[in-house]
Parts: sequence; C-alpha cells; structure tokens
Amino acid sequence: MSKKIKIASYAISIFMLIIGVAVFAAGSYLTAPNPSVIGELPSDLTGESIVIPSRSGSLLHGWYLPGEKGAGAIALLHSLHGSRLSMLSRARLLHDAHYSVLLFDFQANGESPGKHVTFGYLESIDAQAAVDYMRARQPDAKIGVIGMSMGGAAAIMAAPSLPIDALVVEAVYPSLDQAIADRLTMRLGTWSEILIPLLTFQIKPRLGFEPAALRPITHVASLHMPKLFIAGSEDLHTRIDESRQLFAAASEPKEFWSVDGAAHIDLYAYAPKEYADRVLAFLATHLR
Repeated sequence: MSKKIKIASYAISIFMLIIGVAVFAAGSYLTAPNPSVIGELPSDLTGESIVIPSRSGSLLHGWYLPGEKGAGAIALLHSLHGSRLSMLSRARLLHDAHYSVLLFDFQANGESPGKHVTFGYLESIDAQAAVDYMRARQPDAKIGVIGMSMGGAAAIMAAPSLPIDALVVEAVYPSLDQAIADRLTMRLGTWSEILIPLLTFQIKPRLGFEPAALRPITHVASLHMPKLFIAGSEDLHTRIDESRQLFAAASEPKEFWSVDGAAHIDLYAYAPKEYADRVLAFLATHLR
C-alpha cells in the first residue's frame, strides 16, 4: 500500500470516528432529561399545584386551573425539551374563556422526574394520565387536548386512544425517521441523510423500543374525535407537506390550518388573534 493510500485510509478512519462520536453525542443530548425549576403559579392565574402519578414511572408536576361549570376542560401538552411554562399563554387564553385547564411537565422535563426524553413514547402514557386526572376532577365535562409538536405526537400515539371530545395538534411529525431527516438536512444538507440509521439505531438500546413505534401517521386514522391540525407554512422541522400527509391520514371529522409564514415556533405567539379565533371557535363547537 502506497503512502498516499495509507494517509487517505487513516484520514477516512478518523473522519468516520469523528462522525460516530458526534452522532452518539447528539443521541445523548436529544434523549437526556430536561429538568428545570418552574416556580410558583403566576399571580394572575387562579389554581393549584398538583402531582399526577403516571404509568411512565414519573410523577407529573403541574398546575390545575378550575373554570366555569359546564365550560369544558383542556389539558395542554408541551413540546420537546420544554415544560408547562411554554403553555402559559395558552392557559391564560383558555382560562379567560372559562375553561378548566391542566398544564404539566412530561416525564424527564421540568419538575417531573424521568431518565430519558422519549419523543412521545412514554409521554403518550403521561398524556393518558393527564386526561384521567381531568376526568376525575371534571366527571361531567367535555375534555379537550392541545399538543405542541412532541405533545401532539404523544396525544395521537396514546394507546388506547385518549377518551376526549376534541384534539388540537400543532407541528406534529408523521414519523420519527422523517423528523430526524428534516433536522439533519436543515442543518447539514441533504448528504446528512446517510446519518439517519446511526441516530435511529441508538433508540432501542437507549430507550428500549424500536423507532417504528414513533409513527403518529399510523395512529391518527384510529382517532375519531374532532381534530384540528395546525402547521407553519415555513416549518423546516416538520414540513408543511408532511403535516398535510398526517392530516390526509386522519379520519373525519378534521380541520387543517396552515399558518402563513410561520416556522417551527410558538404558533399562538406568531399569530395570536387568528390562533385565538380559530382555536376557541373549534373548542366551543365541540366542548360546549
């Protein structure tokens, strides 16, 4: 073997080692717990701190805000690496509309303990626990759920299906493979799709389940409650055509709203008036 070939071989080996280490580090970051100090319920809201046992193994810390009798109750499910704090603006919107509201931290996020973030897998069990809690507090009320990104995926993938009367999901990925591909190509270009197997291969040994378990698009047809899908037209994390694929796979009744110009961001903060008008109208139709 010539000296040039040996040097090239060593360079390729070092490059592959660097890639492997980087991908492993990315997997560690993405699945790591995301604890944070939440603090007290903001003074402009009336409610109580609660703890909900979940079959995920966690104790879910959150806030319960009682509303008017007969107005309906809504659970808010936050996004990846978030907490209930990201749902406060929606909680205020809904509480002002007289709904009872539950906002909480998924397992391994905020003040809820957990070993790993699981992209909607264990979080779907937490979603069930949250709905069960709302039902216990409001046995005669109609119940709705609003889920952002991972929170929406958790609501869709819950098994058995959540016993709710209305579902709003925002920027939900159709499959984990596609979500990973979008994030890689957005940051590194299309060549990086070759790294997808290196990331998905880590899921089973790290988290204990196969990547195929994280496919909201295979679950959404079995949901028969009214559904509102919301997506940003410029979202690169979950592209608008992927959101439309998820919507197309869903059973009726369903609605779709594309938020013009919005990326993978807080869609209520981006278009507050239209969000309030559309979401409150949808919930009023189905929860009252």
